[in-house]
Amino acid sequence: MDVKNLYRRAMMMLGLGRVTTCNDKGAIQQVQYQTVMEVRDKTNRIAEFGFSSGLPAGADVVLAFLGGDRSNAIVIGSNHQQYRHQGLNPGEVVIYNQWGLHILLTESGITVEAQGKSVTVNNASEATVNASTQVLLNTPVLMVSGDIIDNCNSNKTSMQQLRDSYNNHTHPVPGVESGGSTVTSQTTGATVK
Repeated sequence: MDVKNLYRRAMMMLGLGRVTTCNDKGAIQQVQYQTVMEVRDKTNRIAEFGFSSGLPAGADVVLAFLGGDRSNAIVIGSNHQQYRHQGLNPGEVVIYNQWGLHILLTESGITVEAQGKSVTVNNASEATVNASTQVLLNTPVLMVSGDIIDNCNSNKTSMQQLRDSYNNHTHPVPGVESGGSTVTSQTTGATVK
């Protein structure tokens, strides 16, 4: 192979394109991209293990052409200028999508921005939050489908057991009848639910 051909292949090893569609159904994601010179379909996209994203149309891609062969491309990098999360400080990391939802990791803490959408944790056998001072829930309603046990390291009584105990309790009323008899009051009229 002559030097001119090697030079041409080296110059053709990288390129830029823009995604027109994405297929994430197989073992490896494939995209269709467009450059100034061509439109190519079924181009494999190589991403970091543990991270995956469906590239929206219009995303910029970096293309590597193995051996400088323009018919043998792989996508090795991507960005979408419109949706890119901006303003990160050195060392910060963000996971984001095109709808503005993101998880931001900063030096001072972690922020989850749900943009008014639901946040769900599935199939955890146990979930633990270790906070040195407090856990604050700013919500008009806290719903729990099971029992709540406070001071759980020393108390094994649930809130439901406490409600049942309160709702069913009575008090002795001494000295009501002649002869020093004691009667028991009725249960409270207002029940705790």
